[in-house]
Amino acid sequence: MNWQEIIFYFIGGLGIFLFGIKFMSDGLQKTAGDKLRGLLAKYTSNPLMGVLTGIVVTILLQTSTGTTVMAIGLVNAGLMTLKQAIGVIMGANIGTTMTAFIIGIKIEKYALPIIAVGAFFLFFLRKKTYQYMGQVIFGFGMLFLGLSTMGEGLKPLRELPLFVDLTVELSHNPVLGVLVGTVFTMIVQSSSATIGVLQTIADEGMIELRAALPVLFGDNIGTTITAVLAAIGASVAAKRAALVHVTFNVIGTIIFVTALPLVYNVVLWLGSDVNIRMQIAYAHALFNVTNTLIFLPFVSYLALLVSKMIPGKMEELEFRPKYLDARLLATPSVALGQAQHEILRMGNFARETLVDAVNYFFNKDERARNMAIQKEELINELDRKITEYMVKIQQSALNPKESAKASVMMQTINDLERIGDHAENIVELAEYTITNKIAFSTEALQEMEQMIKLTDETISHALQALERDDHQAAKTVLENERELDQMERRFRKNHIARLNHNLCSGNAGAVFLDVLSNLERIGDHSKNIAQYVLYGE
Repeated sequence: MNWQEIIFYFIGGLGIFLFGIKFMSDGLQKTAGDKLRGLLAKYTSNPLMGVLTGIVVTILLQTSTGTTVMAIGLVNAGLMTLKQAIGVIMGANIGTTMTAFIIGIKIEKYALPIIAVGAFFLFFLRKKTYQYMGQVIFGFGMLFLGLSTMGEGLKPLRELPLFVDLTVELSHNPVLGVLVGTVFTMIVQSSSATIGVLQTIADEGMIELRAALPVLFGDNIGTTITAVLAAIGASVAAKRAALVHVTFNVIGTIIFVTALPLVYNVVLWLGSDVNIRMQIAYAHALFNVTNTLIFLPFVSYLALLVSKMIPGKMEELEFRPKYLDARLLATPSVALGQAQHEILRMGNFARETLVDAVNYFFNKDERARNMAIQKEELINELDRKITEYMVKIQQSALNPKESAKASVMMQTINDLERIGDHAENIVELAEYTITNKIAFSTEALQEMEQMIKLTDETISHALQALERDDHQAAKTVLENERELDQMERRFRKNHIARLNHNLCSGNAGAVFLDVLSNLERIGDHSKNIAQYVLYGE
């Protein structure tokens, strides 16, 4: 027995298989567009909708891990509640069974022509849509080529007594099978890959269905490791979402291993006239669908359980408008007032984004960085929603005064969104500073702090002027903005002097000037808001 050949065939085939899944998944994601994240955030109003959305997104992505990590990211950003995420995670587990069914179709002998078709689309068609389709087809072919290569390499193991003894032991010891599946999937970090390997081994006659089932259940536990890794350093809500994924699969595995004889007979009944690869696909679907049906009525209790297991205060952002009510559009004057409240809420988030960005810049506080990014995303969301609402208001019959006010409010929305963008720029500058270990001179730090303090005061006065129609606060904004302009010019000259005396590095100087520029631009947008209050334009 040539062990080198077996190992090379196996690891090479596994590599081709993993590449095929990843390449196909990337192509599907590009074909589907960038709307998948929005789909998750939008269509998860209740756990059942979350399950259906999770299924659809996972089928499009061809990876439950990708969907789960995306859901955790949305929870971390406040775009999704824990209960909504639970439904999505359940749906992702069902959606991922599609890959096992694809593998169940034995078309390895067509792998090379499928790859050829994919390559033709990739290299000879210029339109991006066709290239993405080619990527999907190419990945699909590579997936089966990898399976075929693995199967070819593993064939000699059928005659090895040690391997025969192991499969017999797995048949008699389900817990060992679960452990093998869990560890293997944790290493590979893809349940689709490990289940594909299991299907291939079973197809080569190296493991029977009864022994394969516990390994399959273990694969479902092992796939949770990526979600756990994604939740490290994330918010309390994201950690709870990751724990839900683990709890869901562990409890499901315990139930199915306990009822293994019954599960085995059900799978044989479902797949009485199909190959063992398809039988494993049936078992995979049975596990995830049944598990979801068991847990779906208890989503609230599952959320409560993980909240007890991971205590802590959740700082959740409400990623939707609070004051915009479509029913009020019939009364435009009232609707304008509600839009004004929402714009002020957006303005407060813009100011908080700057505060968090500055905290990250000076203190390297990762939590502040995450909050700044989340709030900037919220500002963008509010920008879209308020603008849509304002457009609907302006379609009504407004009197001249209301029409002028609506026009000013639309301009204000744009200025607040730009303030959020400049705060996000400061976050990116902070990341660059940390990555490149850039140090600033004491004078540069003091100057930045001085300008940041005045910028924050300027935003605060601008919001006060907007909320109360306070002309005195608006005039203060104009004075502060002039002072910010003078500061920027003065501090730039100071920076050049420090450069001439070798007191500052080129990288540090570039970041310093960019920070000043962003602060000055925030002052300009605050000035615009003040002028709207003073002059209505």
